[in-house]
Amino acid sequence: MSYRNKTYVIFDGDSDINNYYLMKAWKNNKNIDFDFHDAHELNTLTNRSQEENTKRKLRERFSSAKQAIVLIGESTKNLYQFVRWEIEVCQALDLPIVGANLNGEIDYDASRCPPILKYADAVFVSYRPKIIKPALDNFCGNYSKYKGQGKNWSYNKSVYEGLGL
Repeated sequence: MSYRNKTYVIFDGDSDINNYYLMKAWKNNKNIDFDFHDAHELNTLTNRSQEENTKRKLRERFSSAKQAIVLIGESTKNLYQFVRWEIEVCQALDLPIVGANLNGEIDYDASRCPPILKYADAVFVSYRPKIIKPALDNFCGNYSKYKGQGKNWSYNKSVYEGLGL
């Protein structure tokens, strides 16, 4: 299953870090069927790190990643220094990307999503463990079927309903 692969999580470290911590809590909760191997556990960053040092440490995290999740919050669209750079690295490494909309949208949300992800062969889901897990398992696990088509992917409402969402 795809959740056994290291997952690189991209997020706004100022505004959306609590959502990243919540994902880690889902993983540790026995009552929630959600798991991922966190590539961020490889090394520690501090707010005082210089940009090049930060990017060097992030590159180390990418070295073990097989897939990525982008937490798409209110300001994600406008973040270039690290978020856009991390997405560009994912694309250069040909990593499957799951965009998780923190506002609950189930498709590409142009008002929040970085334009670099438009038609980027990424799948977009709402920020819920019951739909992120199938995206990691099915989309990332079968990425070769999706890549190279220049599309946005998503699950229709019936999949969400079938998952009780």
